[in-house]
Amino acid sequence: MSNNHLGLKMGLVVAFALVLSGCSSQKSGSGKLADKQEFTTAVDSELSTVDLSKTTSVQTFEVLNNVDEGLYRLGKDSKIENALATKTTISKDGLQYTFNLRKGTKWSNGDPVTANDFVYSWRRTVNPKTASQYGYLFSGIKNADAIQANKKSPNTLGIKADGKYKLVVTLEKKIPYFKLLMGFPLFFPQNQKVVEKYGADYGKKSTDMVYNGPFKLTSWNGTGMTWTLAKNKNYWDKKAVKLDKLHYQVTKDPSTGYNQFKTDKLQYVGLSGVLAKNLKNNKDLVTRETSSCYYLAFNQKKKLFKNLKIREAISMSIDRSQLTKKILGDGSFNSQSFVSKGLSINPKTGKDFTATTAKPDSLTYNPTKAKTLWKQGLKELGIKQMSFTLLSSDEFAQKQVSEYLQSQLEKNLPGLKVGLRNIPFQTLLSRQKSHNYEVTMGDWYADFADPITFLNILTSGNPSNVPQWSNKQYDQLIKASSTTDAGNPDKRFEDLTKAQNILLENQGITPLYQSASKNLLSSKVKGIIYNTAGATYNYKNVYVVK
Repeated sequence: MSNNHLGLKMGLVVAFALVLSGCSSQKSGSGKLADKQEFTTAVDSELSTVDLSKTTSVQTFEVLNNVDEGLYRLGKDSKIENALATKTTISKDGLQYTFNLRKGTKWSNGDPVTANDFVYSWRRTVNPKTASQYGYLFSGIKNADAIQANKKSPNTLGIKADGKYKLVVTLEKKIPYFKLLMGFPLFFPQNQKVVEKYGADYGKKSTDMVYNGPFKLTSWNGTGMTWTLAKNKNYWDKKAVKLDKLHYQVTKDPSTGYNQFKTDKLQYVGLSGVLAKNLKNNKDLVTRETSSCYYLAFNQKKKLFKNLKIREAISMSIDRSQLTKKILGDGSFNSQSFVSKGLSINPKTGKDFTATTAKPDSLTYNPTKAKTLWKQGLKELGIKQMSFTLLSSDEFAQKQVSEYLQSQLEKNLPGLKVGLRNIPFQTLLSRQKSHNYEVTMGDWYADFADPITFLNILTSGNPSNVPQWSNKQYDQLIKASSTTDAGNPDKRFEDLTKAQNILLENQGITPLYQSASKNLLSSKVKGIIYNTAGATYNYKNVYVVK
């Protein structure tokens, strides 16, 4: 999942989660409930569409995780908790899941939530006409791949309603992380009547939606810099929801956000590296690591960037240690990996995935060798100098990173001129989706705690393959990990390890860093659950004390 864009006990995956606050009790030694159950949080970019079939944004999935609800909800340490599902039955061969649904649940407009809402939602997402960039996550569900290849009708997808409150899902193969997927908003239900009523406008304004989760999205016109999550009175478990409103405010300058925090206009705000260092002993400081990778994507349909030596030279010209420690200074680090550190372990050795994969020389800062490769690459291309524009978002941190990259590359690579284009978040997403760029800063956040959530997006033809990189052996390994080797944890892990090695050796993307953040969270706000993979925030049990 892109920022611009789940604990599995099988000896293969480890969920890496951070809980910011404790339980949802009203006191817990922290004081009495405040009369006003509201707080305001800062974010650094505008909200994109809240149509779950079409979004890839971390921020949107965070909102969807709190205004909607699926079969399961992910709690502390990504623990799977029943939500709309009250009972799950799995067939002996592991290929059929039957979910008994909670009766009496309603959408915010009073419509009942039924099994048909799941059937409609899933069919809509996998339908090629919807053009979902996330449809590939349905792979393994009966006929999903054939439907997305326009070979079968969406009505043949392996999901059916057995009455109003029983849902049956049929798989073509075992999916080791299937239950984790069910806690991800992409698999949540949708109200067909409402989707069809608003048509092309669905998901573009808070009023053009209905909700079945703890909160409703309000006060959002599709382009505004503020929006609100308000308690949903039709939510089945509304007694557990203490918070009346959660306000979001786009704050692109951390200094502004910090000043608003000090005056209690904001209760939750991210910090720049400099501010984080100055506030390292602040009692409200919290550190949040993410299962993510920020990377450079070269448009490999362009002749200049098809040249491997050019891509390697650019990678070796970047001092990632300086980038993370001095420019970002927020806890981000150089993982030398596309798959994030702390996401998955080797089932044989217990070592982290990033410790078992190769680290090619191209990921190590070496300006001398970079110059040599650069000259060789230019000679092969028949040119003596080169220029390109680096496309990135206009968020504060990304501006800093892009300026640093510009300085490093022009300093270490003779004859290179790098232009910068920092654009609004939604525009960046659109440009990356249409591959309308030369070089861009991309990112990916784990949808669930398994390496495939990263590696899958760089298979040939994947809608989220920003650089349009393609490698047949890589594709074969990814396919084997989810078919012939899906039931063999050791072999599957080996497939994924080999795939990442090929990716990094060939500079399919150029990893820059794994992100983290330093934030100030008011001690009055309790009960936030944060997980590093999937929909990160669960606000259901949040409350404010005096």
